[in-house]
Amino acid sequence: MALNLYNSLTRRKELFEPLIKNRVGIYVCGPTVYGHAHLGHAKSYVSFDILVRYLRYLNYDVTYVQNITDVGHLTDDADEGEDKIANAAKKEKKHPMALAENYTRSYFEDMDRLNCARPDISPRASGHILEQIGMVTTLLKKGYAYEANGSVYFDVSKFQDYGKLSGRNVEEMIAGARVEVSPDKKNPADFALWKKAERNHIMQWPSPWGMGYPGWHLECSVMSTKYLGKTIDIHGGGLENQFPHHECEIAQAEAANGVQFVRYWVHHNMVTVDGQKMGKSLNNFITLKQAFSGAHERLTQSYHPLAIRQLLLNSHYRSPLDFSDAALFAAQSGFAKITETVKEVRKRLEIAKKGPINEKIAEQLTQLREKFEAAMNDDLNTSVALSVMFELVRLAQKLLESSRTTKETLNLIEVLFDRLGGDCLGIVKEDYQQDATADEELTDKLVNILIEQRNEARRNRDFALADELRTKLDDLGIVLEDKPDMTTWRMK
Repeated sequence: MALNLYNSLTRRKELFEPLIKNRVGIYVCGPTVYGHAHLGHAKSYVSFDILVRYLRYLNYDVTYVQNITDVGHLTDDADEGEDKIANAAKKEKKHPMALAENYTRSYFEDMDRLNCARPDISPRASGHILEQIGMVTTLLKKGYAYEANGSVYFDVSKFQDYGKLSGRNVEEMIAGARVEVSPDKKNPADFALWKKAERNHIMQWPSPWGMGYPGWHLECSVMSTKYLGKTIDIHGGGLENQFPHHECEIAQAEAANGVQFVRYWVHHNMVTVDGQKMGKSLNNFITLKQAFSGAHERLTQSYHPLAIRQLLLNSHYRSPLDFSDAALFAAQSGFAKITETVKEVRKRLEIAKKGPINEKIAEQLTQLREKFEAAMNDDLNTSVALSVMFELVRLAQKLLESSRTTKETLNLIEVLFDRLGGDCLGIVKEDYQQDATADEELTDKLVNILIEQRNEARRNRDFALADELRTKLDDLGIVLEDKPDMTTWRMK
């Protein structure tokens, strides 16, 4: 079974076939960098990280482009209001580009902690002004745009397919438009390609139409086609951006280039809080830094970044995820279970004896891999894929109880953890030592010293001391698990 993706353009699942065999170009709308990333951003970029990871797991050569919006995104998400970057810069008393740089660094720090692979290309809107002016010029020459008082607008009446992604009718859009529409527009549904800048507007550039700045929609059309070609395989983004943002992207790119812009549109749903979308405009968001540290009134503790990632994997990318501290706590518990099992398997591998592979176990592992791939091939069903990881945990724990499990059999299990949990889902890491803090390393050393003292007491048949040490560790929240050939520990 090959990968099937839900295509928002056709409103059905379709067999994924790239334009060029074995090569995939994917563009994802990146953040507008005027604040720290929150859990809503995490759902978006973890969702597309999973898509990119799985395409690479299937041996596609993937070029992943994710932009940074640092100019042109206005406060009403359309053609009116202040620039979000400039507005935030005014409040923080910083230059807009300094603010954008600061929050861009913050964004990538948070994505790194969530184990999201860095995009191959991260273009910035402010670095592609000339290319954007070029597309506007092309649209004017082709008759799809018009200039008015220093701004340039796209004439939606000239593009017959406008509304094909969102399913909206142009006439209905015009009839339902708000009264306060710019008098420069021919039709209320027309949208800005280039905006005239007021004299005190900090971010502005010279153009054939005067000083101004690009429209938010224009940026993505230009940057995606510059790096991936006139027709790209996959374009990703949030469901809330389907209209007007993505609809306008299609109109601009297809009118300018005369070919299909995107073959597969992939949209993720949102994170909600008490049934409302989590977002900065509603001031109901929890930043990722707050979630990592537990510094928010809705959180009872700090959370491991990969536990947050695991929470997101519990829901399908096209389904909303209603946030709660209890759900995050459960995800952290599940993440700890997977992590500790992987660590135990790797420890046992160091001392396990060589021997033949257990063919029955090998067959079970093959079945688990096939079940995992079937789930992921069905429009990236990560919740089912995650359930397979817990099946693998149970199988591994059963084998760890036996001292006769061979190194070769354990190696098969570790490889499957690495491929499915690591390469695909991003919740299993190659080296957990890199994540350990100095305190964690010290705890590990001290617990192991106490375990060795207990083992010595047992060898000397001083069972009272052995039991006392076990009880003291239990009081500290440390559970000992005696195996035939070793003792392991875990936190309660």
